[in-house]
Order: sequence, then C-alpha cells, then structure tokens
Amino acid sequence: MAEALVSFLVEQLGSIIFQQVEQNVRLVVNVREEVATLTLNLETIQAVLADAERRQVKEANVRCWLNNLKEVSHEIDDVVDEWSTEILKQGVPKKKVCFSIPFRCLCTGQVTKIIYRHDIAVRIKKLNTKLASIHEQRNSYKFLENETSIEQPERLKGFSIVDESGTFGRDHDKDILVSQLVSENSEERKKPLVISIVGMGGIGKTTLAQLAYNDERVKSCFHTRILVCVSEPFVQIAVAKAILEGLKVTVPNSNELETFVQLISDSIKGKKFLLVLDDVWDSNHRKWEPFLTTLQCGASGSRILVTTRIVQVATTMGATSDHTIHLKELGEETCRSLFYHIAFFDGERKESKKFEDIGNEIVKRCKGLPLAAKTLGSLMRYKDTVQQWVDVLNSKIWEFEEVEQQVFQPLLLSYHDLEPHSKPCLLYCATFPKDHKIVKDELIELWMSQDYLKVRGGNKEDKIVGQRCFENLVLRSFFQDFEKDYQGNIKSCKMHDIVHDFVQYLTKDECFSMVVKGANERMALPGDKVRHLSLMFAHKGPFPVSSLNCKRLRTLTAFESKLTSIGVELISQSKSLRTLNLSKNSIQEVPKEIGGLIHLRYLDLSQNDELKELPDSLCDLYNLQTLRLVGCSQLVKFPDEEAMRKLTKLKHLYVKDSLRLKSKGIGRLTGLQKLDVFRLNGYDGADKEGTLKLQDLKNLNQLEGSLWIEHLESLEDASEGVKACLSEKHLLHHLELDFLCLNGCEKRVREEGTGQNDREILNGLQPHGGLESLTIWNCQLATSPCPNWILSLHNLTRLGLGYFGNCELLSGPFGRLPSLETLVFEGMEKVKKVGVELLGIEERELQSSSSSSSSLILFPKLKSLEFWHMEEWEEWEGVGGDFQNNITIMPSLSRLDFQLCYKLGTLPDFLRKTPLLQRVIIQGCPILEDRVRDKTSEEWAKISHVRDIQF
Repeated sequence: MAEALVSFLVEQLGSIIFQQVEQNVRLVVNVREEVATLTLNLETIQAVLADAERRQVKEANVRCWLNNLKEVSHEIDDVVDEWSTEILKQGVPKKKVCFSIPFRCLCTGQVTKIIYRHDIAVRIKKLNTKLASIHEQRNSYKFLENETSIEQPERLKGFSIVDESGTFGRDHDKDILVSQLVSENSEERKKPLVISIVGMGGIGKTTLAQLAYNDERVKSCFHTRILVCVSEPFVQIAVAKAILEGLKVTVPNSNELETFVQLISDSIKGKKFLLVLDDVWDSNHRKWEPFLTTLQCGASGSRILVTTRIVQVATTMGATSDHTIHLKELGEETCRSLFYHIAFFDGERKESKKFEDIGNEIVKRCKGLPLAAKTLGSLMRYKDTVQQWVDVLNSKIWEFEEVEQQVFQPLLLSYHDLEPHSKPCLLYCATFPKDHKIVKDELIELWMSQDYLKVRGGNKEDKIVGQRCFENLVLRSFFQDFEKDYQGNIKSCKMHDIVHDFVQYLTKDECFSMVVKGANERMALPGDKVRHLSLMFAHKGPFPVSSLNCKRLRTLTAFESKLTSIGVELISQSKSLRTLNLSKNSIQEVPKEIGGLIHLRYLDLSQNDELKELPDSLCDLYNLQTLRLVGCSQLVKFPDEEAMRKLTKLKHLYVKDSLRLKSKGIGRLTGLQKLDVFRLNGYDGADKEGTLKLQDLKNLNQLEGSLWIEHLESLEDASEGVKACLSEKHLLHHLELDFLCLNGCEKRVREEGTGQNDREILNGLQPHGGLESLTIWNCQLATSPCPNWILSLHNLTRLGLGYFGNCELLSGPFGRLPSLETLVFEGMEKVKKVGVELLGIEERELQSSSSSSSSLILFPKLKSLEFWHMEEWEEWEGVGGDFQNNITIMPSLSRLDFQLCYKLGTLPDFLRKTPLLQRVIIQGCPILEDRVRDKTSEEWAKISHVRDIQF
C-alpha cells in the first residue's frame, strides 16, 4: 500500500510551488522549502518501494520501516487535506485544478487571499524531520531499485510426475481435458489448438495439467511432450531454453531470441507435440508472438495447454471459451478425503478416529481449496494429541510460517503482480466480514473515499479506474460467487475465506475487527497503527470503544450492530476519518459535531429506522463524496437547502425507501453523478413543502448510469416534464419512469378516470438519443403506450412497459427500434388480443411490402421477449397470407417467456421462422401449455424447432 500512497504524494506535493504561481495562492511562510525537501526524499524512497513491499512479508525490520513510512505519509496527507479544505471554505469553487493535495482535485478558482495557517507550517516541518530519518534508514536495507530486476518469491516447482492416489475430485475435469487434448478435429489446423485451465492460486491447475500430461492416452497421442513452468517475470529467452530442454535439444550459448526460436522450429517441424505452459502471467501478445508463430511448424493435432489465474492471458494465448476449463473448489467430502489422506498417512495412523470430529471442523476452514487442504493436512501429520488439534482449530493458523509459505505463496504472487493502485483496493476488503456480500458500486465508492483510484499522470474518472481495478481483481480470481444484472454485468461478489484471511494477514496492523461481547463493554484498540476498524455485533447502546487511540482511524464500520448514537467524544478523537458506515444500526440522532470530520468522504446511515433529521452542520463536510440514506423510514429533515451548496464534492446520493424525506436541496447538488431515486412531491398525503419538483432536476446534468423518477401522477401541470431537461443528461444510460409512488402509499393501481395528462407528461420527459434502457410503470394510456420520442432512441437495447391500467392495444413502433434486444410487457390486464400493431406496421405497409422485391425486417436484434401477468390475453395473431413472404420478424429471437397469461391459447405463425429461438418458457398459462404439449397441435408445430421448452 505504501507504494501507491507515496507515488501520488510525490506527484501532488511537487505541484505546490507551480500552483502558487498559476493560482495566485500564497504558501504559508517558509513552507516552500520544506515541501521541496519532502518531495525529494519521497522520490528517493519511491525508487525502492517495490522491493520493500515484497520483502516486508518475511522481514520484520523491513515491515517496521514500511509502517513508519506509511504513518508519516498519512500524516502528510492529512495536513495538505486540511489546507485544501481551508481554501474551499474561502467560497470560490469556480475552476477545478489539481493543487497540492494527494489523490484529489481542489476547486480553487483564482484565490487571491493568503492562507495563513501557522500550525500547518509547523506540522510540515516536523514531518520533514520524521521523513528524513526514514529516508536515511533505507540505506541499511540494501533495497533494489525498481528499475532493477527484482527476484520474485520462489514458486514451488512443478513436476511432471504426480502421485495420482493423492489427487482428489478432479476426475471429471481430467476427462474433459484429456478429451480435448486427444480428440481429432475435422478441419486441418494450420496452428496448434490452445487449451487453457483458469482458476485462483491453489485451486489445482498445475495438478490437473500434470495428470493429463501423464495420462496414457495423451502419451500415446503425441510424438513429443514438453512441460514448462513460465511463472513471473516472463523472460522470453528463459522460456525458449526451457522448451529446448524439454525437447532434449542442446541449448546454444546465445543471447539472441531468434536463435532459440529457430532451433525450436527445427525440432518440432512435422511433429505432433503437446506443450504445457504452466503458470502464465504475462498477457502481452507481442512477447508471445514469436513462440506462437514458431509453434505452427508442428503437425496437425498439436496442442498448447496453458494454466493461468488470469482470463485475459488465456484469451491472449488463443484459447476460446469452448477450450477453457474454469476450475472450481472441491466439494467438502472430497476436501475431507484429501485432508485425511495426508494427515493420517493414507490411513496408516491407527489412532485417526479420535481426531476426526476436530479434523472435520478444520476441513471446513479449507473452503474447498486443494492447496489449503494439503497444507493443513501436512501440518496436522505431526500433531499427536487432541489438544494440539484443538489449538490449531482455535488459532489463526495461516499466520504461522509453516502454513503461510504454502497457502499464501500463490496469493502473494498474485498480489505482487498487481499494479500499485490495485494493491490497496484488494487489501481494503479486509474491512469486510467473511462471506460478506460485496456490492461492486459500493466497493468502488469506498475505494474512492480512501483516494486509492487516482492514477499517476492519468485523467480518467475515479469510477472508470475503479471499474477496471475491480475487473482486474475478478480476472485474477480474488472474488467469487458473482451476481449479475440482466446485461451480464457483475453487481456483487464475495471473497473466498482463505483469500480473506490472506488480505487480513497483510493488513493485520492496519485493519482490525472488534467483536463486542457485552452491552456495557468498552474496548480499546490493540495499537495506535489501526486505521480501519470494523465493529461486530455491538449491542444496543452507545459506542463501546474507548476513543483514546482512534485518532488515526480512516475507516469506521459497524456490522450486525445496534448502536444508538454517534459519540461526540468519538468524533472529536477521530478527525482523520474518511469512511463512516453506520448502516443497519439504531442511530437516533446525528450530533452537530459531525461537521468537524473535515476529511470525511463516505457516510452511510442507511436503514436506521429511528433517525429523524440531519443537522445543517452535515454540509460542513466539504470533502463528502458519497451519502447513503437508504431505508431511513422516519427521516424527514434534510439539511438547509442553501447549506447544501457547500457539498460541492458530493457525487453519490442514495435515498431510496426513505419515504418521508423532504430533499429539496438535491437541486443544489450540481456535481451529483449518482441519484438512485427522484421522488416528486413526497408521498401521498404528505405536506408538499420542501419536496422535489421536476425543475429541481434541471441543473443535474452530471447524473450518470441509472435514474428512477417516481410519483409522476402528482404533477399538476402536464407541461412540467420539459423542465427536467432529461435530453441534456447525456451520461444517463437507464431511465425508469413511474407514475405511482409505490413505496410511499398503500394503493398499487391508479384510480379510475385519472391519467388524462399522462401522454403529455411522457412526451415532455424526452431523454437523449443514446439511452440504452427505458422502463415505464403505471401509465394510463389506452393505446400506443409509447411516448412520441421513442424512435429517437437509436441505442435502446431494453424496453419495459408495466401495469398500464387502461391499455387495450399494444400498438407502437416496437419493431422499428433498431437496437432493441429485450422487450418486456407486464400487467397489461385489459389486453385481449395482440396483432400486427405490436410489430409497428400498418395494413397499407403490409400491402406495399407484398408487392415489393425488398424485404422488411422487424425487431432485427430482439433476443428476448417476455409477457407477464396478462390475465385477459387470449390470442396472439401474426402476419397472415402472402404478406409474411417479404417480411422477416424477430430473426435474432432466442428466448420467449409467458408468465401467468391464463387465457392465452394461440401463437403467431412467424415463430416458425425464428431459427435462433432456443428457449420458450410457459408458466401459469394452462390453455397454451395443454396445446403445446399436444404434439399434433398447430401451436406445437409453431415452436417444435425449439430445443428447450419449459413448463
């Protein structure tokens, strides 16, 4: 983590002198020289940090040196952040420029005032003295500079001979792999087929590759077999030498890659070979290209087998998804067998029975990782008493050296291979409990709050950097158990327990989880180096933590707790907090002293049901980026509307299900990028004063991602829709419009006779043409349920229309939407028949198309069509007669879904001509189900080509 921290301190501190000239900001007297000295020392230290980061895992003195460096760096960060805030308070946030603040931008405008802060000058001078001492100490450790080739932690060497009796749970994977290795392809290949095995460290990739390598079927299939451990760093000549050694060819004394490549080519020419490249990390295609080109000299049927932790590597090497094996964890029974096979010398220990109950609990700690089971099994071999086994079960065994080297070594390799700014992002996950559901967007916002996402020399938005960082950690198998949205994007994930133990091990001095055992217990932190505190299972009442050593905390989170108050003493002693998460507690009041947390970037008070108001002092949090107030059912008062102007850095605001909240001040947050719900006029029956109007959206043009506008029926003037200026919000991709306020009132349907203005309201809410997803709920339009601007959405991929109480006809230009991939109708209770009006064509167009030589394509990209809760729907009619000859309908359709359409009995003829239709789901549709089940019926004939029909 120090590597990333120091890197950006160097860059930002170096800009102080430049900025005082450009922005007319006078530095505190005598600080200029001190800042220059700080920068010089940090630059020198930065050059050796990569080596120091690697060595600190095993060398306690190096770890101590790094900890001291981080302490000073954090103090520097705090000082310049205070300086930043002082300038913000001058009230001239006009021009956004980077200014002497680590990892962040500072809105300074043309500041002409001199910021006199004598205490800042004194603190910087003291920090310079501390840093100078650390700078001097670095010489005693003989660190290698970053440009020098740094020796990686030694990886356990692979062997091509494996004791198969000690391999468990991979028979199925082995059969698949062997089949792919030996099967003959019907086409003559010009290059060898690449097969990959992908999975996290310790999952058994190398073992599986070795099993296949030594299988008799594989041996007899190839003229020659070579197994090379590539590992990291990837050196081309070293790999070339290893391949030649595997080929039993004399290795030339040369430093020219071309010499080796030519010799490889000569040695395999016309031969059918198997090359196993184990533990590949480097995805640079240019580095691999000489090998991949040379290996084309082999005979047809040759294979390259790659093992890697990184999906991108497999792709670079040429492996397709059909030839990629993603290894999963072992089942508990298999893992138990492996553990006991090693721990009990394969049953040779006669007293093994007495250990089994404890051993079963230890096996659960392995969580299916073969490497963990083998390591712990080896550890337990030499523990002869039950008490010794109990001690292991109850201790943090992965912190022992004998376990660390085997369990954490693969993870350490992955960790050290990460880019500097990705390392603290991974380690921050130590603040979560085990098996915690990690929501991706929340995780990225937490990283932002700790300033982990500022890339040196880059100008990308923090969120973009965070997204790429998350994807990188996913590809390297640090996360698992993914939940995805309808587009296949990851929404949430979890972290394997052993990976979690690993990140906790690396952060054991900085991250601390405190379990509160009693309601009146007051517990102190274990040391003054703790920066991230997670409080677990706190009983109802005030904070049970002594705040005497909380002054360095940057994160404070309470999980599974019922805290009732935020202690004033805690706030006064926790001035360095960047992240405060007290969601799902019982907080009754937020003290006005909260405004003193000037460094705070992330505040989560969600699901505190007894919280009623927020103090105006909340707006003194000038650096606040994220405010979460989801599900605060009694929260009414937002800070003063004018005071909200001070939250110039607030980017993310979440207020969903805070039904009573009067949030008029949102309209002042012109820098807001994420707003989960915009509720018009409060909930039904509430006082409308202080509630949101559509015109409050006018200036929020930085909104991005998704936006949900609800309670549109409360609009008194139908022309108000245009006041939202949605067409100017070009960063929005998903828009949801709801005429009801379902979470704020008891009624679930619109009243009869309402909705006369719905069409005018919808037409006024026109978004920009690049919108990707649109959903409209509870509109009262009887026909043509689409707004008049629907065809302007040229990028629209998903459209959902639900609970149009008066709608009798699904007419609209749906089939004309060029990019539409998913179309959903739900709750159209008055629709009885669906015909050509759904396709977006009229009778005259049908007639002209029948006489035309050109073909008309409707729904050209539609993949999924869904009908839900259409209880009166009886008939779906297609295009009859000769008209359908020149019309192509839904050529890309792959999924068709009918749910709770009780009276539906017919399907359109054009479904016969949907060659890509793979799945039809019919549930709660008794008439249609009976007809489709009858293999002699017309309805069956229309979808008989579908491979998967579910009832």
